[in-house]
Formats: sequence, structure tokens, C-alpha cells
Amino acid sequence: MKPVPTQPVDDDHGLGGVHIKYLRHCPRQLWLYMRGYRPEAGSDLVAFGEVVNDTTFTRRRDIDLGEARIDWVTTGAVVHETKSSRAPSPAHDAQVRHYCLLLERRGVNVRGGIVHYPLIRRTTDILWNDQAREAAETAEDEARVVIALPVPPDRQTRAACRGCSYLDYCWGT
Repeated sequence: MKPVPTQPVDDDHGLGGVHIKYLRHCPRQLWLYMRGYRPEAGSDLVAFGEVVNDTTFTRRRDIDLGEARIDWVTTGAVVHETKSSRAPSPAHDAQVRHYCLLLERRGVNVRGGIVHYPLIRRTTDILWNDQAREAAETAEDEARVVIALPVPPDRQTRAACRGCSYLDYCWGT
């Protein structure tokens, strides 16, 4: 098992969508990610997700905000995110809300978001209102607390870790 530094990697850009997605998926994953442990590069599931992203909705263009990269934004400021998952997740919704917050902070009048699941031909609409904004701001605060912890948060149940690229680190399998 690879040792992980106890201090977060210096992050000049702030919190991006991946930080919020990891927070909602597993706080331990966020903590490890922020300390430079990034097994995603060797993950077949991550590689598959990149292929799905690259071959779906090919006419769209990423929006690079520096700290975050949004899959695309349509006219009327609707944020779109594509996921290779076969199951919608609260972590995906939180990621899109975070993107809405980042755009709003840049003066964009955001209307909401859509998470696309092309493998199951399904979408999830994400509302953008005062409650969604509050949830996005709360997620940022929670992420900063997790990142600042001196030790990693407890691991989740093994069943919750299925398919996670951090599985080997957390469970030593």
C-alpha cells in the first residue's frame, strides 16, 4: 500500500467538480485525492468513462473554468454533465450544482443543469434555486473541512466501494 502524505497538495485553483463529486461519493476519496493519491489514471472504469464522454455528444465543447471543467453549457445557461454510470447518483447532482454555483459567481444567470447517462438513455434534471445554491455552498464548506483533516475519514462499507479506483488503498485487496 502506497503511503499518502498528511498535508494536502497545494491547490491554487480552489474546488472543482471532482472535489464535490468525491466528497459526496466518499469523503475519504476526497481526502486522498487532495494528498496526491490518484489511482484513477490506471482504472479501467475511469478509462471507460472517458471513452463514453469522448464519443457521446461529440458536437459539444468543454467549458474550462480553471478549477473545473464543465462538459458543456447550452443556450440559456443550462449546465450539462455526461456520466458513464448506469445509476444516477447524488454525487453527480452535487457536481452539477457546484458548476452552476461557479458560473453564477462569474455573473452567468444559470437556469439549472442536466446529468446525461447515455448508457441507460436517461437524464436527470438539476434545479438551480436558492436551496440548490445553499446546498452547493454547504458542499464547498464540507469539502474544505474534509481536506483539512489531519487523518483520513473512515472508509465506507466495502459494498459501497465496489468499482472505486481507491478500493485497493482503502481495503488492501
